[in-house]
Amino acid sequence: MERRLLLVFGLTFLVILLSQSLFKKYLPQAPSTPQPAQTQAQPASAANLPAASQPQSAVPVPVGTGKQASAESETVIENDLYKITFTNRGGQVKSWILKKFKDDQGQPLELVKPAVAEKFGYPLSLWTYDETQRNKLNSALYVASSSGTLTVPAQITFEYADADIAVHKTFRFDQTYVIAVETSVTAKGSQVAAFPMWPAGFGDQATPASFAAGQIDYQYDSNIERLAIKKVSSGSTIKGPLDWAGVVDQYFAAAFVPDDPQNAALVTLHNTIENPQDAKHPYSVLGAAVGSLKGPSTGHMYVGAKSLAVLESISVPTINGAPRDLRGLVNFGFWQWIARPLFLWLRWTYQYVGNWGWAIVLQTLIINLALLPLRITGMKSALKMQKIQPQMKAIQEKYKKYGMKDPRRQDMNKEIWDLQQREGVNMWGGCLPMVIQMPFLIAYYSMLGAAIDLRQAPWLWIHDLSSPEPSTIRILPILIVIAMVFMQRMTPQAGMDPSQQKMMNVMMPVMFGFLSWNVASGLGLYWLESNLIGIVQQSIMNRTRLGREMRELALKRARKKEK
Repeated sequence: MERRLLLVFGLTFLVILLSQSLFKKYLPQAPSTPQPAQTQAQPASAANLPAASQPQSAVPVPVGTGKQASAESETVIENDLYKITFTNRGGQVKSWILKKFKDDQGQPLELVKPAVAEKFGYPLSLWTYDETQRNKLNSALYVASSSGTLTVPAQITFEYADADIAVHKTFRFDQTYVIAVETSVTAKGSQVAAFPMWPAGFGDQATPASFAAGQIDYQYDSNIERLAIKKVSSGSTIKGPLDWAGVVDQYFAAAFVPDDPQNAALVTLHNTIENPQDAKHPYSVLGAAVGSLKGPSTGHMYVGAKSLAVLESISVPTINGAPRDLRGLVNFGFWQWIARPLFLWLRWTYQYVGNWGWAIVLQTLIINLALLPLRITGMKSALKMQKIQPQMKAIQEKYKKYGMKDPRRQDMNKEIWDLQQREGVNMWGGCLPMVIQMPFLIAYYSMLGAAIDLRQAPWLWIHDLSSPEPSTIRILPILIVIAMVFMQRMTPQAGMDPSQQKMMNVMMPVMFGFLSWNVASGLGLYWLESNLIGIVQQSIMNRTRLGREMRELALKRARKKEK
């Protein structure tokens, strides 16, 4: 989606430039000069993990002793952040509820989607390369160390053994989202590579967009890989080293942090479920299993929202200057060098205003005030361009008789270039404010798509700033079109006669109205306010000596055109 948005913005800007080029017949280019050849040549404390930070060696039950339960039972682990329900059938999780987050019905968010998990597996089940063995491990009745409801700090152990296999699973919990995970499987006296897994997506996935946001992420040192759905095949193994690895969607993650990164491996899982709206295009459901290829698997696991504040507080042992935490789970995209600081600034503003919508309003105001000097510079550049229009036209008429491929066209470009240099004109100066705005607009899009903080955040009539307005008549996109029409009409266009300017006055607002129809409301709010501020700024500048001079030039050119 980010690439599509970037492509649309790029095409929009290209239309602006090409339109001006066509309106003026030919835009001058700098005279060619030889270039020298170049040689290519509640968060946890950063140091506080659960009691699992000192993992205890698993003591597997000897094969042949026989250890299994006679009936299925459940154990609930609960703290202020989550409520996890284990079943001793498979020693796995049937329910994982995040208390601090709500689903679309306003209920605490269930991360396990029952219909999908029944088909493809439950969290903390085990992956082995032998499918028959895997099915046995995840359906056997384990002996659980506890049943009923436990409050943290807590530990639960599941054990199973028969004549062929012995399994030991231990999980430890504290007051954070991080749990400790230890698994060990022995078959006929030999260790089996058995990885704990999160096999089947998340419970918040209900729409095509939410399923499409699923991907597999993993990191070693400063290298973060993000595998989109089309790059994930089921059962593929990615060998370590791995600092962390797991499955994510737009807002939530299940990430494993192995104690032995060098011998860790990631198995990717990719399944499909029926799409009720389009039977020919089923939904993809991704999963991940992470463990050691050499012996028991021990480590930690983070299951929760991709909240930057929480992820930055979770310690991960990395080297080579990489962040020693899980911040890499938040994907701000290509524009992260702008998007992440924007979000940190926005989060700081929110602490004072108490509403994400008003925080966006305040941030947008400050950004546009900071860009005001560039708007004034662009206006001055446009005025200079208008002043030399008659001289440019005379040069173009002089070379009009020569064809486009005639070498003498280069002489025309050189004359126009020299004219612009003498008069101090930058032909792209009028586009500078738009060029500067684009990275901020794209960065806002990336930020709103990654920041869990704005999920379901309300503002006035808007219920969720991270999503488009739900109504069929969307107020923000309509207001954006209206604001852009006013903006275009108020802004003198360098090198355009009135008929050409009228066409641009329609084309640009319609294009941006179409673009903003399905974007997040927070982005629409940013763009609308930017346009409204631009209208006020342009109105003031139009009353200055510079503004009056520009409008007089435009009127003079219009009168000449009518004669």
